[in-house]
Amino acid sequence: MGFLDRLFGKTTTTTTEETVNMTKTKTAIVYYSSGGTNYQLAQWAAEAAEAAGAEVRLMKVAETAPQAAIDSSPGWKAHAEATKDVPVATGADLEWADAIIFSVPTRFGNVPGQIQSFIDTLGGLWFQGKLANKAVSAMSSAQNPHGGQEATILSLYTTMYHWGAIVAAPGFTDAVTFAAGGNPYGTSVTVGQDGKIADDEAAIKAAVAHQAGRTVKVGEALKSMNA
Repeated sequence: MGFLDRLFGKTTTTTTEETVNMTKTKTAIVYYSSGGTNYQLAQWAAEAAEAAGAEVRLMKVAETAPQAAIDSSPGWKAHAEATKDVPVATGADLEWADAIIFSVPTRFGNVPGQIQSFIDTLGGLWFQGKLANKAVSAMSSAQNPHGGQEATILSLYTTMYHWGAIVAAPGFTDAVTFAAGGNPYGTSVTVGQDGKIADDEAAIKAAVAHQAGRTVKVGEALKSMNA
């Protein structure tokens, strides 16, 4: 019983559900997607993280493109409407998390402006050390097999090194990485002109699941270290 409970004669009861949630690895899945590919990757990652025992928040970053640009692309407009109820990520979500997985498309070998705008809001958390010692991982997509996926992931990791976060790249720790294209930095996909994943979706899903599960395990270990 805590001091305030003794002072006011109150008894605090912790439910079983609250106790379980306190022990789970809190995992934030943060994505940006204009056509749906990285939303799909993020969904697969969320499913795998939950299967690994994590408490998961699946969130998108805020859209910064003008509405006129979105409306000019039927696919972009349709995806924006379909995902309008997905929560928007905040710095508080990253502070909450023990593990963070990003899924983003490449823009000329770098992250989209929407992701960079979100990262630029995290300076206060970085300064306070509240992004340090978290497990982080990333996934990406482009319209051809060498369209900047690896560079985009590595660009994200550069930011995370500044945070003091611990990168949980999949490496070559499971054969599924080879089946999904062999990117050791993070799962990456090629998107066809129809806006759909051009690779073997079953192989990609398995690679995402391995990456997400590995990130949760690293986050769990770091959580114990930080306790």
